[in-house]
Amino acid sequence: MSISVVNISKSYHDQKALNTISFEIKRGEIVGFLGPNGAGKSTMMKILTTYLDPSEGEGTVNGFDINAQPIDVKRSIGYLPEHNPLYLEMFVREYLLFNAKVYTISKSRIEEVIELTGLMHEANKKISQLSKGYRQRVGLACALLHDPEVLILDEPTTGLDPNQLLEIRELIKSIGKEKTVLLSTHIMQEVEAMCDRVIIINKGEIVADKNLKSMIDETDQIIDIEFDYRVEEAFLLKLPNIRDVKNTHNFAYQLTFDTSIDMRPAVFDFAHDNELKILQLSRKNKNLESLFRELTSPPLP
Repeated sequence: MSISVVNISKSYHDQKALNTISFEIKRGEIVGFLGPNGAGKSTMMKILTTYLDPSEGEGTVNGFDINAQPIDVKRSIGYLPEHNPLYLEMFVREYLLFNAKVYTISKSRIEEVIELTGLMHEANKKISQLSKGYRQRVGLACALLHDPEVLILDEPTTGLDPNQLLEIRELIKSIGKEKTVLLSTHIMQEVEAMCDRVIIINKGEIVADKNLKSMIDETDQIIDIEFDYRVEEAFLLKLPNIRDVKNTHNFAYQLTFDTSIDMRPAVFDFAHDNELKILQLSRKNKNLESLFRELTSPPLP
């Protein structure tokens, strides 16, 4: 197992940032670690990198104990923090050489990661001259220098434009073919494009841990519908296979059904039988963003 976390908690004075968190990540998985701001994502990642000590619980990375073997853990992971710390006055190759000396690894590895991360044409530039996308590439190159088995990436795509997003996404997917990747991001489309599995954390606790395909359940069907006047939600709950009804605005409603059967004909028949006029109707399946909101949004008063 590449990463194992067992009942880890972290408290700051009277505030509990993590509450008995447990999960495992197998070798070769790309796992999205999601949650709203302040949920505990960065705290968990800092514990796994041994930057922070847990208040309770235990964990291992590549078989090394995060409490008893912090140096071995550091040697076996590559870490890109949310605020990518770079020496802007240094040249790209110079910066990588500086970090290679820290890890006491061969200079030849520098050229390998430069090619791997697409920095060939930027290697002789100062980091201060690079775009945000290329600075992220430098951070990834540094994280990969010592050829770690596990990569921990905290918000690796923050602040990138659409082209840069695509480039970094493809780079992470390529790296993930051979290594275990745990990444956090607020961009749900990136998780759907890159990850095999999703762990969602809210208020310091795991609220979902599933394979991405099973999480976006194709049998959970949503129909958006608009009538020509307001209809009581309790009345719409009489529809077959209905699980939830929400009045989204004015005379529009979101209907959620627990079935893979197309419910639009049943909705049409229901409206006809009850003399309701439909102005608009569309079907969609849940995406990761809607599931994230459902699991982490505070209840309405």
